[in-house]
Amino acid sequence: MPLIPYALARPFLFGMDPEAAHDATLNAIARTQGTPLECLYRQPRVSDPVTLAGLQFPNRVGLAAGLDKNARCIDGLGAMGFGFVEVGTVTPLAQPGNPQPRMFRLPQANALINRLGFNNGGLEAFVANVQRARFRSKAGGTPMLLGLNIGKNAATPIERATDDYLLALDGVYPHADYVTVNISSPNTKNLRALQSDEALDALLGAIAERRGQLAQQHGKRVPIFVKIAPDLDEAQVAVIAATLQRHAMDGVVATNTTLSREAVQGMQHGEEVGGLSGAPVLQASNRVIRQLRTALGKAFPIVGVGGVMSAADAVSKIQAGADVVQIYTGLIYQGPSLVHKAALAIKKYG
Repeated sequence: MPLIPYALARPFLFGMDPEAAHDATLNAIARTQGTPLECLYRQPRVSDPVTLAGLQFPNRVGLAAGLDKNARCIDGLGAMGFGFVEVGTVTPLAQPGNPQPRMFRLPQANALINRLGFNNGGLEAFVANVQRARFRSKAGGTPMLLGLNIGKNAATPIERATDDYLLALDGVYPHADYVTVNISSPNTKNLRALQSDEALDALLGAIAERRGQLAQQHGKRVPIFVKIAPDLDEAQVAVIAATLQRHAMDGVVATNTTLSREAVQGMQHGEEVGGLSGAPVLQASNRVIRQLRTALGKAFPIVGVGGVMSAADAVSKIQAGADVVQIYTGLIYQGPSLVHKAALAIKKYG
């Protein structure tokens, strides 16, 4: 377990502006990863291997994209016991994101609202950081897997979105265990329109074609997952499921943050614009997972994410039909121990 219990650090972090606390935490991890100070947050990794999309996941708990947008802390995050870590979202060009303040805590609801807007240092810096990570060269056991999450620049018209995704795919492909195509952030204008029938068909068709070219060029076929929103009805989920299968996508990440404010009405910051994450998203995310599993059949890989604040929440995603789970907001509220507890609970569940 970590040398310093998170319960001691959390009051200090929660006394800071949320984005300042986020940046301070990442800076600390970036400085200490690979050093003896990594013991402050290092945990043993639960061994619970599962094979999905041709990849062996060391266990079934991963980090969701959005925490480490610039891939600065891959080794440090891996030291927390994750079976897989997903970094990004990265866009082809660097961009500042939306104006601050743009991240808000809702402690009463164990939730966050963010409207960061894919703030990141761009593809070139992102890939350089990925290449610096040492997790694959560490001796012993099955290496952690790395997912690279890609998106479009805010300034790129939605009609040209495919161009951005293809540029990003070209850049990350050689370095990823899998690539996630993020079409579900609520914080980039019109991005969720890419989930509609015709737009998704065109985007995934182009990505599938480019992946075929890249597989030949690099001598390996990298799995591609697609990340979708929780704010979809059953008919929309069915269309997405059919489109994923038609274009031979390898998995789906369900789900991103929600635009719903039903669970946080009347709370301070409850009406802030942006995506709501944390406990209020659990049931909506699980509903989409169940619908996807019904539509996709037993074998199609589903990554369950949204509202995992406890080990029981993680198991609920598996029960809903997910193969593996991811956490983000739960890590902020519960600390690294949640990784170990969730992985152990899923292993015991079977």
